Amino acid sequence: MGHDVVGYDYDESHGCTPYVAVYDWVIHVGAISSTTERDVDKIFEYNYDFSIRLFRECHKYSVNMQYASSASVYGDQQQFTEDGPVNPQSPYAWSKYLTERALSIENEGRIKLQGFRYFNVYGDGEDHKGEQASVFTKFRDQILYENKIVLFENSQNYKRDFVCVDDVVDVHLQMLKCNESGVFNVGTGVATSFQQVGDLYSESFDTPIEYIAMPDNLKHQYQSYTCADNRKINNLVKIDWTMPEQWISRLLQINS
Repeated sequence: MGHDVVGYDYDESHGCTPYVAVYDWVIHVGAISSTTERDVDKIFEYNYDFSIRLFRECHKYSVNMQYASSASVYGDQQQFTEDGPVNPQSPYAWSKYLTERALSIENEGRIKLQGFRYFNVYGDGEDHKGEQASVFTKFRDQILYENKIVLFENSQNYKRDFVCVDDVVDVHLQMLKCNESGVFNVGTGVATSFQQVGDLYSESFDTPIEYIAMPDNLKHQYQSYTCADNRKINNLVKIDWTMPEQWISRLLQINS
């Protein structure tokens, strides 16, 4: 698109924000993304405090800003509209919601401010994420190294709106050209169970499935269902949303 792109990694040792005055946009996607992290001060320093400081710099110099939020702000419910109720269930989810709220209050319309509630993102480039990687990457690795797929018991009852990272990037790029500010769901609008994804991998790669109990540290905050109401974003951009079966089919072709 003709932009020069400069990366920035936050260093908590000095707590500084980048000098943004020379840029057109800041795209802020850094965070502690672990939903099981329990160091609340650490989460809020990275996810909330830094985001507020960064926004204030952008606002000061009239630099537009995009930032990553999360569908975890909705908690365990059945309705997922941007102007509907939220129910954060973890320190991570609270840090994302309170960031959204603070930025929306502080922004005086001087800059374009776009927040994206990512649903369950998966795709290439997750190898560094460990336990926080999506099931798409975990199943791939389990097939490669263990010759099996591991699912939680009752996985047919747990459904997610799985959104491909390629589509997330496409949303960011198209929204750079959009004059709208606000918070936007980024998801396909289709919920798929973990069992369905496991079955797709099992059938595609001829691999057995093993079932285990859900760990205690997940039970109290585990969302049973997510599905983006994506009408708001679909009215602004044109995304040919990637479905899980399309991604797995593509992976199968690469490995054949």
